[in-house]
Amino acid sequence: MRNMASGSGTSPKGIAAIVGVGPKLGRSIARKFSQEGYTVAILSRDLGRLSRFAEEIAREAKAQVFAIKIDCSDSQSIREAFEGVLSLGFVEVLVYNTYQQQQQQPVSFISSPSPSSSSSSSSVTNKISNSQLYPTSFIYVRIDSFEKSLVVSTVGAFHCAQQVLPGMVERKRGTILFTGCSASLNGFPGFSELCCGKFALRALSQCLAKEVQPLGVHVAHVIIDGIIGPPRSSLSPSRSMFGEQQVGEGTSSLMDPDALAQTYWYLHVQDRNVWTHERDLISSNSNSFNM
Repeated sequence: MRNMASGSGTSPKGIAAIVGVGPKLGRSIARKFSQEGYTVAILSRDLGRLSRFAEEIAREAKAQVFAIKIDCSDSQSIREAFEGVLSLGFVEVLVYNTYQQQQQQPVSFISSPSPSSSSSSSSVTNKISNSQLYPTSFIYVRIDSFEKSLVVSTVGAFHCAQQVLPGMVERKRGTILFTGCSASLNGFPGFSELCCGKFALRALSQCLAKEVQPLGVHVAHVIIDGIIGPPRSSLSPSRSMFGEQQVGEGTSSLMDPDALAQTYWYLHVQDRNVWTHERDLISSNSNSFNM
């Protein structure tokens, strides 16, 4: 299933496929690549919301933007989605920016921290929570939920990369960018599902980078070490779109997704003599160094 937002025609630069597009980072990355002249395919489960994003970005950038439904926990859905993506042209850029949201469950097993660790535990939870992630005591984690988190974070990334790598290797060029987070580097209490999936995604990125770099394909892992807010340009209450959470003053530690998207673009256009394989992005106002 796909919906096309009209623009100026398919770009000779190729396709930028952004998997996992919500109202913050994914949308900003798609907008950035559209502004730089790419035809963009945006993919997620909610085709209705995705179509609205596609229309908005195409209107702003005067580019072709395609909305394609995908379920990253389903290999058949991934294959069908990328049949649609590849029918548009060659994929020059793949960004995998998705994860399985943890459902809020009892946390008694990890509760009752000592006074000295109370503020640290709260900081950890806030750092990797984005109003959608909640700590879950290990004894309450369901095996099916744990497995799905691994599938979405890593197996889905594996499948998506396999769809586009043959074409990139044949042309001896292309970029694959994986989005990680604080949980890619450290295990946090109550986040075993997210951490295990993100640890594995980082390993996949490292393996692929070392394998396909000599073949002309740039693979990099981007660690978002903080909480993403709305774009600074949309902080005005009148600019709220598609359920974007409003953020008031005094929250400058939130990361601007438009600024983050600049890094994804920078990684794509890096000279191949100085390719970066991992970037750790953190707000200057973050308290993570005190954890």
